[in-house]
Order: sequence, then C-alpha cells, then structure tokens
Amino acid sequence: MKRTTGQDRSITRNWRPATQAIRGGTWRSEMGETSEALFLTSGFAYDDAATVAARFAGEAEGMTYSRLQNPTVQMLEERIALMEGAEACRTQATGMAAMTTALLCQLSAGDHVVAAKAAFGSCRWLIDNLLPRFGITGTTIDASDNAAWEAAIRPNTKVFFFESPANPTMDVVDLEFVCTLAKRHGITTVVDNAFATSALQRPMDFGADVVAYSATKMMDGQGRVMAGAVCGSADWINNVLLPFQRNTGPNIAAFNAWVVLKGLETLDLRIHRQSENALKVASFVEGRVPRLLYPHLPSHPQYELARKQMKAGGTIFSFHLDGGLTQAHALLDALELIDISNNIGDSRSLMCHPASTTHYGVGPETRADMGVGEGMLRLNVGLEDPDDLIEDLDRALRKAGL
Repeated sequence: MKRTTGQDRSITRNWRPATQAIRGGTWRSEMGETSEALFLTSGFAYDDAATVAARFAGEAEGMTYSRLQNPTVQMLEERIALMEGAEACRTQATGMAAMTTALLCQLSAGDHVVAAKAAFGSCRWLIDNLLPRFGITGTTIDASDNAAWEAAIRPNTKVFFFESPANPTMDVVDLEFVCTLAKRHGITTVVDNAFATSALQRPMDFGADVVAYSATKMMDGQGRVMAGAVCGSADWINNVLLPFQRNTGPNIAAFNAWVVLKGLETLDLRIHRQSENALKVASFVEGRVPRLLYPHLPSHPQYELARKQMKAGGTIFSFHLDGGLTQAHALLDALELIDISNNIGDSRSLMCHPASTTHYGVGPETRADMGVGEGMLRLNVGLEDPDDLIEDLDRALRKAGL
C-alpha cells in the first residue's frame, strides 16, 4: 500500500469491511511506518506566515492546532467514516461528548426533539434535564412502537434521537421506518449505534442521517480509553457539527485515537465471536430467569426485526429477577469469574445492576418509565470460553436462589 492509499476514497470505498477496518484511513509519513504514527503534539509549526494564514482561511490543507486537526485523529475519523458508510466523521473525548455534540450542534431554543424513552442513563438525562435549560423541549416515546414516532411529531420537531438496541432494555427500533418518516418531515435522525457498531448494523444503510458512538465500547473493545465519534454527510459534519466542536473543544486525545485505531483492526473478529458467546450464554440463562432480552433469541419481542437489521445479536443481554435489588445484588456478589462493572464492549465479561449504576441518576420514576427495574441485570459477554461463563453463572444463579 502506498503512503496515501488509505485516505483515497476512490480506492478504499471498494475494499471489503475487514480490509477497511485494518487499512482504511492510514497515512504514512516519510518514514514508511506500517503501524499508524502517533502524533503527540498540541500545535504545528510553519515555514512561513502565508502558509498558516491560508490554512486558517480554509484556502490550503494542513494542520493548524490539535483541537482542530491532528494526523492520528484524522486517520481514525476517516477509518470510522469508511466503515460506517458515511462521508465524514469527527471524534470526541467520550461517548457522551459525542451525544451532546450531535444534539447541541443542531438545536436551538424553541426546537423539539423526539427521543426513545429507553436509553443510556446519561442520554436520557440530556433530553430530560440539559436540553430544557436551553429552551429545547423533548418528548420521550416507546421507540419500538412505529405509530408513536409519528404521533409525537410537532411543527418544531428537529431531531429523532434513539439507540438500537437500547441500553439496557434491548429495545430494537425499526430503522427503515423511523428514518423514512423523519425524512418525510425534514427531521434529522441521530442514532446511537454503540451496542451494534458498523460490524453488525449500519444505520445509514437504512436512511439515518447521523450515527453517534461511544467508541470507548466495542471500537476500543479492551477497556483502555475513552472515545466518541459522530458520523454524517460531509456537509452536515463540516457546516453543522464542526463549528460547534471547534469552538467548544470536546476533542479526543491523539493517544486515545491511536488506541481505538488499533482496536478497530480486530472489531469484526471480536464482536462476532462475542456475539456467538452471548447467544450461547443467554440461551442458558433464559431457562433460569423470569425474563431475558437478547435480540437474536426467538423470545425477544422484535426478534424478526433484529434479524433483519443486525448480522448478529451483539455482545449484551439483560434479564429480570423477581427478587428485586436484593436478589440481583446476591447474584452479582456470587460471581467468581465475571466482573462487576458498569462498562460494556470489553473483551472481558462484565455485569452490572443498571438501576444502581448506569441509570441511578435519572431517578426511580424515569427508570420505571424506561423499564429499568430493581431486578434487572445487564451482562456484557466477553471473549472467555462460554462454558466457563456458564459455570460461573450457574453457581451464582443457584446462590441467588435460581
């Protein structure tokens, strides 16, 4: 591969996904390094004043300041965009920086947002608490109900915002229906695709305008760094998102970008193996608990839709226990192999109690509205041998009286 081949869309868009994940976006310096170079610099120097003036004026390409561009970050952005099927991408310091940027960059006082009521706790907090401070109203709906989307539209609705599958309820949204409806009304769709990633589901293939990520999760995949990303058309990224990001500064560090670049090289392998493991483990647990939710199990209420939209069921499932908080904590405390942790996307299996961790901050009434009960547990299935995970869960379930 030549020095600039990885950034030549006329070539890279014809590569298959596995090749894009390893070589897409790569730019080599004059040293000819095979692994992407890590540029740990805040600023850049110029041979003459005219050069920097032209760059700031947008008349010449080149780096100016790492809050605006960085060679390592730029490689990551091009790779994510390529894998997502997007024209452009900008990365952020965290997943929540990505979600906040994707919303605030395009909303103003008087605007209205329709959002899924089932969401990551901090995403729901944005809709219920942050946006109203700026005069932006929101309506939360059951996102799995197609009719609810149309019923919630107002003359000032500017954005549809949702996750699919949702965290932690595993609700699946009909991407094609919702995105088509939004386009008909001139509404921008913002889809949080962190649970699936482009390896399992590409929302833009179904008509989504904007796809946002916590790249901390499956993209890194090994619990090392924080990162976020927002993908969209070149016009939207450059003229809507970029002015907000340039002037507010939620940017990713070059080192974190480099780590995520390395993570993307194995994303497809990891997420498919972890999905296989998750299906096997979920099938075991389902026979022991009152209710379990995993998109690629026939018991999921949107099983057929999930099979249509997702290549595999993903790495995560949730289940409910009748014994509430006491029984949920007893099960967690009995685990010997699986870690108690509120993160997801890691190559290690992690389990948490959402009501007392990821969704604690939204309050009991909102949790009830979202379907996050005191007896719910969420499991991120990793790369361990699934039989070891099943043995650990079998022991913990028995100790919890199941």
